[in-house]
Amino acid sequence: MSKMDYKAAGVDIDAGDRLVEMIKPLVRATFRKEVATDIGGFGGLFRFDPKKYKDPILVSGTDGVGTKLKIAFMMDKHDTVGIDLVAMSVNDVVVQGAEPLLFLDYFATGKLNVEKAADVIKGIAAGCREAGCALIGGETAEMPSFYSEGEYDIAGFAVGVVDREKLIDGSQIKAGDKIIGLASTGLHSNGYSLARKVFFDHLRLKVDSFIDEFDCTVGEELLKPTRIYVKTVLGLMKDFEIKGIAHITGGGITENLPRVLPEGYQAIIKKESWDVLPVFKYIQKNGNIDIDEMYRDFNMGIGMILVAPDAEIERIKTKAEELGERAYVIGEIKKGESRVVYV
Repeated sequence: MSKMDYKAAGVDIDAGDRLVEMIKPLVRATFRKEVATDIGGFGGLFRFDPKKYKDPILVSGTDGVGTKLKIAFMMDKHDTVGIDLVAMSVNDVVVQGAEPLLFLDYFATGKLNVEKAADVIKGIAAGCREAGCALIGGETAEMPSFYSEGEYDIAGFAVGVVDREKLIDGSQIKAGDKIIGLASTGLHSNGYSLARKVFFDHLRLKVDSFIDEFDCTVGEELLKPTRIYVKTVLGLMKDFEIKGIAHITGGGITENLPRVLPEGYQAIIKKESWDVLPVFKYIQKNGNIDIDEMYRDFNMGIGMILVAPDAEIERIKTKAEELGERAYVIGEIKKGESRVVYV
């Protein structure tokens, strides 16, 4: 009987070592001055400076990219899903008013392809730089026969901090406050099971099918990275009173905005107040999907929502646009059952 080893069982430790060496410069480029470690240790070290805060609260978030990864597999393009991974967690953290400090990732696959994994982590590092947080650690798991050939899954974990007095929890929202929507780049990282069914099962399109309405291929449209709103939100918080923020992910505006509304208040959303992106119109028309279902499954062109006093709303909109966002005043708060009402 020939000798057995881990590589013969499908796990290549040397490939993992090559990956670590390849990504070290990418990871180090994300480090903040508080990082007290280097890649390769058992745990990432971060020197928290409590003197910067009167009463610091740590805010954490974790998420994945879902079946958007299927598009990356179909296109064999892997350098943007890492941006999505970071965005999904840091956008959740910043809605509480917290500055994301650090990020960790988990990459799992059946057989490690070093170049493919490095592309994914390249995207993660890019997302961390955009969000201003440090990528201080991660895990690469090689699990033979657990994943289909060429496929992988990723998860991310973010930690941020906010002073208790600056915590945004929606409790101060009242009738008369206005709602601002910040534009999304597309589907972001939600609704892909339905979108794939429409594009690939119903319409039988390919990822390289060019769609005039998108001015790009199906794959290019569906792989557009999730927008990271961290620097915009933190910038707005410095100058304005932001009472509530909702990250519009799975469940759309319908399910996510009520999460920040106090009991006894509802959000009135004007459907015609922003530009619904062509991809959503295309999915609705060709999938014969009810409009209420669309608003519940997709972000419909709004990736982040802010609630603020009426007196400040136009200045907030102007500042958001100066920070690079497409911003719209899309509704207001009224008394009533805690839910979204579309008009």
